[in-house]
Amino acid sequence: MSEPMSPLVAALLGVVEGVTEYLPVSSTGHLILVSHLFGHQGEAVDSFDIVIQLGAILAVLVHYRKLLVERATGLLRGERASVQLLVGLVLGFLPTAITGVLLRKKIKALLFGPGPVAVALVVGGIVMIAMELWRAVKARNVPRGAPMHQGEAAAFPAGTAAGLVGLEHVTPLRALVIGLGQCVAMWPGSSRSMCTIVAGQLVGLSTATAAEFSFLLGLPTLGAATVYEAYKSRDVLGQIGALNVAIGLVVSFFVAWAVIAAFLAYLKRRGLMPFGAYRIVLGAAVFLVLVR
Repeated sequence: MSEPMSPLVAALLGVVEGVTEYLPVSSTGHLILVSHLFGHQGEAVDSFDIVIQLGAILAVLVHYRKLLVERATGLLRGERASVQLLVGLVLGFLPTAITGVLLRKKIKALLFGPGPVAVALVVGGIVMIAMELWRAVKARNVPRGAPMHQGEAAAFPAGTAAGLVGLEHVTPLRALVIGLGQCVAMWPGSSRSMCTIVAGQLVGLSTATAAEFSFLLGLPTLGAATVYEAYKSRDVLGQIGALNVAIGLVVSFFVAWAVIAAFLAYLKRRGLMPFGAYRIVLGAAVFLVLVR
């Protein structure tokens, strides 16, 4: 780390983490860019950016506390919906867990920088826009009055999310595909939310349902990454300071809690096009700064 981190910067990074963790714009990418902007670089800062994800994880636990209690109770009763969700989360988590253990050091060494982040931002933005355009064309090709699958939206008006609605449609196969998509998000700037939501859309889920499963999948994925990173980097994290880490965690929790509800409400009415455009503009701006 080039200079000591102040509590104010730690709080700002907590805000960035909370705002961007569950939006499809890449929290890690934004944290890397903001950290570099304030002159903070190195292994300690990279680890701090990962560890403060715990705040966002706790926000999901609080937001979905009722659902999680119901599913936990359902597991004890052997209810199909609860078992299927658990199986889905395990299958979605495993590909990333395996990839993370194998490639963690290489990813941090090669991809934690403004250049790789900018590339991922632009490519991800193009993918999101292409997906929205494809879904719009698909919606227009649905004949009026055509029979719909159970749980699917009854119509595809412009700006709404078509697809299977409800977590009961996250089958083991769909969950595995989403988990494979999540592996791409290990490239900072790609966005775990973007990769999992787009993968969910590809297997037929509505955008809102894909986002909900993405949030829940973040519990084991981000939880494991945070615990693993905190353990492996416990010595270098001392350079940041326990107070700064605590500030980052607390701020990210409250901000992420607010963002989750707002983002889900947005996705029930609109698509991902604005986020794709934002990613491309931000990535292009980073490129311009790097080449100057």
